[in-house]
Amino acid sequence: MGATEPQRLEAVVLGRVGVDLYPHELETPLSEVRTFTRFVGGFAGNVATGLARLGVRTAIASRVGEDGHGDFVRRFLAGEGVDVRFLATDPDWLTPPTFCEIWPPDRFPLTFYRRPTAPDWQLSPDDFDPDEVAAVPLLFATGTALAQSPSRETTLAAMRTHLGTTVFDLDWRPTLWTKPEEYAALAAAAVAAADLVVGNEEEVEAARIEAGQPGTIDRLVLKRGERGATVFEDGEKTDVAGFPVEVVNGLGAGDAFAAALGHGLLRGLSTVEAAGRATVAGALVASQLACSEAMPRLEELERSLRDVFRTGT
Repeated sequence: MGATEPQRLEAVVLGRVGVDLYPHELETPLSEVRTFTRFVGGFAGNVATGLARLGVRTAIASRVGEDGHGDFVRRFLAGEGVDVRFLATDPDWLTPPTFCEIWPPDRFPLTFYRRPTAPDWQLSPDDFDPDEVAAVPLLFATGTALAQSPSRETTLAAMRTHLGTTVFDLDWRPTLWTKPEEYAALAAAAVAAADLVVGNEEEVEAARIEAGQPGTIDRLVLKRGERGATVFEDGEKTDVAGFPVEVVNGLGAGDAFAAALGHGLLRGLSTVEAAGRATVAGALVASQLACSEAMPRLEELERSLRDVFRTGT
């Protein structure tokens, strides 16, 4: 028998990836924390993992450094079933760590090590096959990728040439921008190239999006945390209920939301139906300390959804 051809990709995730250092000591200032556990982190690392765990054939398009952290990221993602062909190795910049503090239920300060730049901000079209990326059914891009060149131009070009459903996550992190005032205009350029925009209330305000107003945006999923989400589509507004959990660490919940939303859309669900599943996925991650390693697998998500239908919550 001849060798079988690899199955075609269903999704590509562009953007930020690195390592997250989560403290063992909760409710403790970073200056006093002694021990941490390392996880793969960043929008692209988390969303790619979340999609792969839900059974989506996913590739990541990003960069890591030529160092042990980069090897850790590549090995973890490949082990999760993520296609890492487009995860380039940057010859100059080291894989960035991010330290966080854990103050449940709603305070999780982050300390980024991304100055003056980071490998994923050096992403160029030469790091991936533009034709293959353009042809995938689902493409994820992120606001943080617009903070520096050449990632900025690479991301916008990939969005504009993409033939499938393009999802833009607003991902507004002002500390990562040398000139935060540039965000709104660049986000508007990305929104114009997207089929679906995802963000929370603060991000929508920063991007100057007027949710629900005619002519502003075709489809928006507004994340409301424990209150669920609101879908704006075709001039209609639909609220989606939240999934109550005891929050341990809210970091990564939005990335789990994005992954489950994408999975639902790929499987033919409506935006509202997919957003309902996404709120549950986000809650499952918020109830755990980890980020990428807490992304639910399909059977876990389905089990939790059955519990929702059974209890009516």
